[in-house]
Amino acid sequence: MSTPSPRVEERLRAALDARARLIDAHDVSPYQPPSGPTWGVRRIRRVVSAVAVTVAAAAAVAFLLLSGNPERPHPTPPAHDPRTSPPATSAPSTPTSKPSPASPPETPPQTGPGTTPPTP
Repeated sequence: MSTPSPRVEERLRAALDARARLIDAHDVSPYQPPSGPTWGVRRIRRVVSAVAVTVAAAAAVAFLLLSGNPERPHPTPPAHDPRTSPPATSAPSTPTSKPSPASPPETPPQTGPGTTPPTP
């Protein structure tokens, strides 16, 4: 940037000096504080938007907490392939013998490697 020539600088200084002489102490004194409503439009908008956001957040939390059913049914298990299920056996309708309370319960015979066959 080039420096202004001395003639332009003198003219600018003279103009600024003339403008400064037009201002007196009365023009520089502070204004009286505003006497009208103390709440501005921006402050009211901020308060209203903060309240609206708070209400929306509370509504969202209430919806999420209250919308769930506490007694949700458990999902049904998947269907079984009928070819792989064990064959159904019919159980006798009446028991053939009742064990006496003094006798121990019968245990099924164990067969397999390392076992001895039961004695009759």
